Amino acid sequence: MIPSRSEFLPIRGLRTHVRHWGRVGAPKIFMQHGWMDVSASFQFVVDCLRQDWHVIAFDWRGFGLSERSSADTYWFPDYLADLEAVLDHYAPGEAVNLLGHSMGGNIVSLYAGIRPARIARLVNLEGFGLPATRPEQAPGRYAKWLDELRTRPEMRGYASLDEVAARLQKTNPRLPGERAAFLAGHWSALDADGQWRILGDPAHKMTGPLLYHADEVLACWRRIAAPVLWIEAEETEMWRWMGPKEEARAEIDRRRAHLAEVTARMMPGAGHMLHHDQPELLARMIEAFLDGAEVPG
Repeated sequence: MIPSRSEFLPIRGLRTHVRHWGRVGAPKIFMQHGWMDVSASFQFVVDCLRQDWHVIAFDWRGFGLSERSSADTYWFPDYLADLEAVLDHYAPGEAVNLLGHSMGGNIVSLYAGIRPARIARLVNLEGFGLPATRPEQAPGRYAKWLDELRTRPEMRGYASLDEVAARLQKTNPRLPGERAAFLAGHWSALDADGQWRILGDPAHKMTGPLLYHADEVLACWRRIAAPVLWIEAEETEMWRWMGPKEEARAEIDRRRAHLAEVTARMMPGAGHMLHHDQPELLARMIEAFLDGAEVPG
């Protein structure tokens, strides 16, 4: 494995963990993980990159080794502000190569439309967005949020790292044992009770009080000026929240059509965690795209 090194930055009042691979001074790629994931999740892709890169990935607030918020709710705009602070620190005034997976894909795509001049090339890995909502859903959503504030969620404990690895493989049966073992050591930590617990604030599991406004998101997507590489996994089930598969396919295609310059590819032999399932192919796709060459697939 290519070794990584950790750095901690004060970002908007929270101690934020940043992971680096490669040579400082090499061309940069910023990689942002998804919900209940960590920056180390990109290790397998980094190992497969063939060119000289400086890969920078940080743990979102309340995930991995980054500090948890003292507030009882995580607000999505904070992710955008944290991302901008990190980019300003490591690439001031530069247009950057930016990649995000799942929740991270949603965040980086929003940011690319909000700050189009900051992005050279954008890679979205299954960052489709959330289900569209209707105004009449607001009272119920607020009520659910208030109800959940009364009983805070907890993270389950595991007796060993082997149990954590088994949990990862249960969620993703394609995950080889050695990769599961590596991820388990970064995805969890031993607590004072001798239990291994996932490095994610349980507050992330709570329902957010605000509705998801797809029209506002797509307004941001339409302002993205950078070329976009859009990668889906053939065996993903992320479409299920949109309804029957035919309806989901139509909605995903409708959203993608708002991107001005997009290269769409389907990843064979992979589920939603495609950076774990097919890291070599994903690395080839990323490097071809960043080079302006034909993207395989």
